[in-house]
Amino acid sequence: MSITIKTPEEIEKMRVVGRMAAEVLTMIGPFIKVNVTTEELNQRCHDYIVNVQKAIPAPLNYHGFPKSICTSVNHQVCHGIPGARVLKEGDIVNVDVTVLYEGYHGDTSKMYVVGKPSILAERLIKTTLDCLYLGIKQVKPGAHFGDIGAVIQKHAEKNRFSVVREYCGHGIGKIFHEPPNVLHYGEPHTGETLQPGMIFTIEPMINAGKRFVKLLPDKWTVVTKDHSLSAQWEHTVLVTDQGFEVLTLREDEIIP
Repeated sequence: MSITIKTPEEIEKMRVVGRMAAEVLTMIGPFIKVNVTTEELNQRCHDYIVNVQKAIPAPLNYHGFPKSICTSVNHQVCHGIPGARVLKEGDIVNVDVTVLYEGYHGDTSKMYVVGKPSILAERLIKTTLDCLYLGIKQVKPGAHFGDIGAVIQKHAEKNRFSVVREYCGHGIGKIFHEPPNVLHYGEPHTGETLQPGMIFTIEPMINAGKRFVKLLPDKWTVVTKDHSLSAQWEHTVLVTDQGFEVLTLREDEIIP
């Protein structure tokens, strides 16, 4: 299956659902604090998506995933399952949200800090966000997917961090995960050529220690093998005639 080029009508639907996904992350921010459980965050997001947005939380029951969002804390890399875990001072949390509305998916994630982070955590979170923005800025017609991965890998490693390789960004639209795989490492000028109308996620996972990860027995939660901290940010991006449009940009967010 090749990369789909979205029609103007599809792009407009993706804009709508992208904004909705961004709104969920803005809504949940104030509730991420000491003594809150990740299950409480899940319930708030679920209720907001279903009752306020009149939409569907796409992760719920996706290949058996039991919750409506992913919450990945500290050394959890991605796909953390919300539950009884209580957030404590200094924790870092990735909240990953995918909204399904009128048949289309909007996918985005953001890092949050509980109280005051360690200097290492702060640096990791900022570097990962910079990696995301650097990757997004490579997006334009005629560029290559390898250009995105190369700039992310270079920036992460320059800051003495490592890039997770087992998980990547993906095409998105009517289907939650569709071609292509968007790698967060690689060589410039390699991979397929970007064309207007392509929509995909860029979602670097960056570790403070080594890049190696393992899957927990729950078959979902991915953690760093060395228990080092991990951070991730994600946006859904459209290739336009001139460059890029971030479909999940939050209202308080400016790409430098």
